[in-house]
Amino acid sequence: MEFRTTVEMPSDHPQIAHSDKLMVWGSCFAENIGKRLLDNKFQCDTNPFGVLYNPLSIAKAVKQLVCRKRYTPDDLMHEKDVWFSLMHHSSFNSPDREQCLQNINTRIEKGMEYLKQASWLIFTWGTARVYSWNENGEIVGNCHKLPERMFSRRLLATDEIVTVYEDLLNSLHADSPNMKMLFTVSPIRHAKDGMHGNQLSKATLLLAINELCARLPFCYYFPSYEIMMDELRDYRFYADDMLHPSQLATDYIWEQFSGTYLSGPALSFIKQWESIRKGLDHRPFNPQSDTYRKFVSQILLKIRDLKEKFPYLDVQNEEQTCQALLKK
Repeated sequence: MEFRTTVEMPSDHPQIAHSDKLMVWGSCFAENIGKRLLDNKFQCDTNPFGVLYNPLSIAKAVKQLVCRKRYTPDDLMHEKDVWFSLMHHSSFNSPDREQCLQNINTRIEKGMEYLKQASWLIFTWGTARVYSWNENGEIVGNCHKLPERMFSRRLLATDEIVTVYEDLLNSLHADSPNMKMLFTVSPIRHAKDGMHGNQLSKATLLLAINELCARLPFCYYFPSYEIMMDELRDYRFYADDMLHPSQLATDYIWEQFSGTYLSGPALSFIKQWESIRKGLDHRPFNPQSDTYRKFVSQILLKIRDLKEKFPYLDVQNEEQTCQALLKK
């Protein structure tokens, strides 16, 4: 007897190899996925502009990487002794204008170099509602808590999103024919417009993704929103605010994602790396004992063995941790 509905996972799609270079864009749920990929030693660049929620701001950020935009003082705003960009997350902010520009431009340079090499772009859209700066009508990525009267807010149309992304993705794919795009809709509910308003926003995003996947053969979809709404509909799977997924829920969605889109060898690597991570997290009763030193030496050998098999791995921090433990 079944007491829940399950979401059918996509099956007709290519799989992500551990050696693939991934670029993750979007909401705070994208940050969560990006962190998990990095924790498992995937090559991954997450959100060069910081967290972005709506599809048009994400598209604009990608275009700025493609055109190698360099920010100047004219692109910044100054409020309450802080310099910031309306396209960037507050983590780029600084009380010093030149430092703010350096934060932004250094990250853009890194992002545009990574974009050239990326095998997959993973987009997580959070909302179809956008804020436009009233002075020029430009859609912003972050309002930085400025007065609401400075912005106009609206719900994007499905066709508007599809038009922007069809042109952008075709252009990216023409330059990198092996690049693939994976879309998902964030399972985090946006309650500002009520639950009906949230559903209208999410439905707009889902319709746009469905149309893009139908038109572009290199685009794919992962149903994280559906998993949250249908498989994990009980409130025990939500955080205290009853809007964000709990840790258990994000763990489950990651399991579904990795089991669906990651290749067999990538999953095998994750198991090996998990063993190493648990070993490094272990806290012994006696760190100076010969038994523990032997245990750490074995971990170090496993790390170096993986490094030899997978030369692209960045395991410097883990090697240094092992060496520091052996010196104690």
